Amino acid sequence: MSERWRGTAVLAVALFAVNVVARLVTRFGFDGDDTAADRVSLGMFMVIGLVLAAVAFVWGRRRPVAAWGADMAAAVGVALLLTVLVGPLLVGDNPFGGGAGTFFAQIWLYLAAAGVGVLLGYLLLTALGLDHRSQSLKRYAELRASKPRRVVRR
Repeated sequence: MSERWRGTAVLAVALFAVNVVARLVTRFGFDGDDTAADRVSLGMFMVIGLVLAAVAFVWGRRRPVAAWGADMAAAVGVALLLTVLVGPLLVGDNPFGGGAGTFFAQIWLYLAAAGVGVLLGYLLLTALGLDHRSQSLKRYAELRASKPRRVVRR
């Protein structure tokens, strides 16, 4: 069971690390420039979406959607909490300093980027016919088609 949660924990830490890097770049590279900070945030959300698309593509090949979907939701939830509550503290900001609107906007944008990333990764996997369900159906069809010849009694 620990093997299953190791991948989830690594994904959560990787998503949080992307956020920390974006916050540090914004803090030390573009301090006070809101336009650059917005671009760095947009880039961060794109990287998060791409990471989740790649993970959905890889995990979707090996396991059914119900198994990896729950793991991915847990990883995104933990990474979201770390991003919203711990991330601002790392650069000396207050998580609620921008007000409720900024706080909840960050949550919705994170969830939107995560949802789009997972959806794109899984749709690409399904379109290529490489997902777990398609492969199971392919193996079943091959097994049924290769039935041994029936012996005829006389």
